[in-house]
Amino acid sequence: MPWQENRVEEQRLMVVKDREDGLSISELAEINGVSRKTIYKWLDRYEGQGLKGLSDLSRRPHDSPSQVSAEVQSAIVAARQRWKWGPGKLRVKLIQQDSTQQWPAVSTIAAVLKAKGLVVSRRNRPRTPVQRPPYAAADGPNAVWCADYKGYFRCGDGTRIDPLTITDASSRYLLRCQIVERTGYENAQVVFEAAFREYGLPAVIHTDNGVPFASVAPGGLSQLSIWFVKLGIVPERSRPGCPQDNGRHERMHRTLKQATARPPRATARLQQKAFHEFQQEYKYAS
Repeated sequence: MPWQENRVEEQRLMVVKDREDGLSISELAEINGVSRKTIYKWLDRYEGQGLKGLSDLSRRPHDSPSQVSAEVQSAIVAARQRWKWGPGKLRVKLIQQDSTQQWPAVSTIAAVLKAKGLVVSRRNRPRTPVQRPPYAAADGPNAVWCADYKGYFRCGDGTRIDPLTITDASSRYLLRCQIVERTGYENAQVVFEAAFREYGLPAVIHTDNGVPFASVAPGGLSQLSIWFVKLGIVPERSRPGCPQDNGRHERMHRTLKQATARPPRATARLQQKAFHEFQQEYKYAS
C-alpha cells in the first residue's frame, strides 16, 4: 500500500499533485483510505505552509490547563518556607489567604515543592521481617512459652516499672513477672535463664517484635533470640499490630494490671512483692 511504501509527506504531496491534475476530493479520499475532511485539511495546510505543512504535527497541547504560573509557584514556595507543612495543608492555607485564586491540586503542589528542592525524600526504614500464622500449637507444657513486657508505669515514688512476664501457653502458668531495670538483652537473659533452670526449656518462645526479642537483622533475630536458637528453642513472633496472635498472654496482662497496678504500689520493692503474690495466685487459679 502507498502508506507503507512512501513517507507520510510524500504520500500527502501526491494527494496535492493528484488534486492539481483534476481528481475530485471524493476520489482522493477513496484512493488514500481517508475521509474527505482529511483531504481538505492536507490541501489547506499545503496551501498555507507548503511542504512543511504536510508533516505530522505534535500532539502536545498548545496550552496545559495544569501548568502552574510563576506567580502561583512563588506563592507555594513562600507558604512552604513560612509554615513547613505538606502540600495538603499548604493548599488549605493558600485558599484561606486568597479564595479567588484557582489553586492547583495537592499533587501539583507536591510536584512544585519537589522541583524547587523543598522536599526531602524519606529513607526506607528497615523493618523486622514479619512472621505469619500458623504458629506452633501449645499442645502440652513447655511446648510454647509466651513472653512480653507489660506496658511500663510508675510506682508511688516515681520509679519506672517494666515487668517482664513469661507464661506457659498450655497450662497458663505465670512463670515469671519480674521488674527489670532496662528492657535489653542482659536483663532479659537473666530472667529467662532463671525460668529455664526452674521449669526446663520450652520448644518455642512466642513474643512480639519489640526489643529485645527481635531486630531488623536477617530473620528478625536479636541477640536474645540468637541465644534461644543456640539453646534449641525456636523464636516465634506475632504479626505487627496483632496482639491477638499472643492473646493468652495479653489477657493475663489485663488481669495483672487490674490486680497490681490500680493503684500502683508506693515503691518498686512493694510493687515486686505484689507481682510475686499475683504470680502465685494466678498460677494455681489458671
